[in-house]
Amino acid sequence: MHFYHHGVAIEPSVATDGNTFVARVSILEEDGEATSLGDLGYFANRQSAFAFAVRCGTAFVDDEPMPRPPCDIRPSRSLVAGCRSGSSDAVGSAAGF
Repeated sequence: MHFYHHGVAIEPSVATDGNTFVARVSILEEDGEATSLGDLGYFANRQSAFAFAVRCGTAFVDDEPMPRPPCDIRPSRSLVAGCRSGSSDAVGSAAGF
């Protein structure tokens, strides 16, 4: 689904990553230039991720500061240590709640 904001097409979307939902948005400007803003944040449900993608898309078009996601997903210390030692079974954890 896409919508128009000040003549610019905004296409918010949600992807899944494990048990979380990832907000994403693509922008198609009037001149045909496409911009993907990448992964914007991780959420517990699809509706929150989608709403955040809409907010980010409109902020980008309005040249306003991007909103911050409600939490940061950071690798745990075991993940960092596991990556250094070559372990591939390390698991990240959610931080910032």
